[in-house]
Amino acid sequence: MQHHAADRTKNFTRRALFVGAAQTALFGLLAGRLWQLQVDESPRYALLAEENRVSQRLTVPPRGRIFDRNGVVLAKNTPSYRVRIIRENTRDLEATLRSLARLIPLDERQIGEIIQTARTQRAFVPVLVREGLDWDEVTAVAVHSPHLPGVVLDSTLLRAYPQGEVLAHVLGYVGPANKDEQAADADPLLRLPEFRIGKNGIEHSYDQQLRGRAGRRRVEVNAIGREIRELDRDDGEPGDDVRLSLDMTLQQFCYERLSSELSASSVVVDVDSGAVLALASVPSFDPTAFLGRLSHQQWKEWRDSPRTPLVNKCIRGQYPPGSTFKMIVALAALEAGLVTPGYDVFCGGFTSLGNARFHCWKSHGRVALHEAISQSCDVYFYDLARRVGVDGIAAMSRRFGLGEPLGLDIPGEQPGLVPTSQWKRDTLGEPWQRGETLVVGIGQGFMLTTPLQLAIMTARMCNGGRAVKPWFVRDANAPLPEVGSIGVSKVNLDHVLKGMDMVVNAQRGTAHRHRLALPNVQMGGKTGTSQVRRITRAERAAGLHKRKDRPWEHRHHALFVCYAPTTAPRYAISVIVEHGQSGSAAAAPIARDIMLKVLELDPSGRSLSVSL
Repeated sequence: MQHHAADRTKNFTRRALFVGAAQTALFGLLAGRLWQLQVDESPRYALLAEENRVSQRLTVPPRGRIFDRNGVVLAKNTPSYRVRIIRENTRDLEATLRSLARLIPLDERQIGEIIQTARTQRAFVPVLVREGLDWDEVTAVAVHSPHLPGVVLDSTLLRAYPQGEVLAHVLGYVGPANKDEQAADADPLLRLPEFRIGKNGIEHSYDQQLRGRAGRRRVEVNAIGREIRELDRDDGEPGDDVRLSLDMTLQQFCYERLSSELSASSVVVDVDSGAVLALASVPSFDPTAFLGRLSHQQWKEWRDSPRTPLVNKCIRGQYPPGSTFKMIVALAALEAGLVTPGYDVFCGGFTSLGNARFHCWKSHGRVALHEAISQSCDVYFYDLARRVGVDGIAAMSRRFGLGEPLGLDIPGEQPGLVPTSQWKRDTLGEPWQRGETLVVGIGQGFMLTTPLQLAIMTARMCNGGRAVKPWFVRDANAPLPEVGSIGVSKVNLDHVLKGMDMVVNAQRGTAHRHRLALPNVQMGGKTGTSQVRRITRAERAAGLHKRKDRPWEHRHHALFVCYAPTTAPRYAISVIVEHGQSGSAAAAPIARDIMLKVLELDPSGRSLSVSL
């Protein structure tokens, strides 16, 4: 009995020792872990706790301003009132939004989008309803705020365009970054709902420069991320300002002068530097409409309009150049030594090639180069085109900037089209026809140009053959880049310029009635009329192609290019009036009025040596 009691005591003692050792080890581990957490890793967990308590949040810097060459503000930031809604503070989000819609414009689509956005975010995050409220709307929301739970009225900086639609195609507009833009740009600013990036025009091309550096706010938050109070703030750096070559007074004049037409465009360039002084396209659009929620009805109206207000016709519109192209054909023949300025052709109103007739707009009789340009004789240029060939014409065209983008520093520039025999084989799988060369010789057929290209073509003709390129923005401290020669004889250029001088100033010139009528300054130019559809033999015989009551979209485009002064060219202009019927009747008077304004302003800053 005593033996069994001793065994039990021995077993109990061993178990007690084992349990005690285990407990000691466990408490040792716990004590060690507590020591590690509270002493060794204390700084790390203190930092984590601080990061949980304090949140750093980005703030949007003010966007850089845009000025014209004279310091006129073209784009700026203005304080603006906005309405936001916090989902957790309203029992019925949809009902609150419908009540709000009685005070400010909100349609069904917009209400649905706001509800969808609110449901994808935390309940305490404010969701933008509308910004850019006018004073009446602010007052209405403020008065009814007790009955609008969750609605927050506050202020922000909103992009403003004082000139509105006059500069919409040049400046573009800003808007929230989409998913593709966020994926392509690592800047965390793009993830902020209130941040706007450039979507088109100068705003897009110089977005990085205009954007600035983000600021930061340190705020205290609770466990679920709701902001409690602001601790400190760094406002960041505003974006850099941008100055354009454009003259706002001239731009305004061009836009107003073009607005008498249904659809038109004009470009004014400095022939020596390539600086774009005005670039106007009508009709236009209100860029501020893109700052908020653009209505579906407004978008559909702009998108479906045959007058294409959303399209910058100066760089995206592609048109057959018509007779404004004849100087290129003349230079191709002169440079190749195929003709001299005294070479003449008899125009009886048409020329024949096989069984086909190629018509002129009238019978000119016998004409040489200068008269053929000034009177716009098609037969003369049919003959030159046949001698040069389409590939020779194409080579000369490219020297003057046709058939390829010129590199203007806003997006969307189209290349136009300069056809060659190889181009037709590659594109259409067909050989080039001789009759197509004649048609190209008067700027028709496959030929396509933009108003910007026609202005630069004219500038290169009258600046002595220097390959200037168009631009809006240059570093004020950097010299203009060296401009090379296009490799065309000045003697031949002077012969072409003499013909353009006669277009305006000779009695029989096609634009004689639109000369400047200034005592000491003359303008040279070239009219053009390009077909938008082929005229059939039956229509020509019936005279239907001359009727003015044809549908607007079937009428010819009207074109005019010009330069001045003729004695020392400084400015070049192109004007295209869509479906304007006649270059001499529709485009030339607009170009003349613009040139008069250019000479009055003399925006190049080089004082004219003649009295106006």
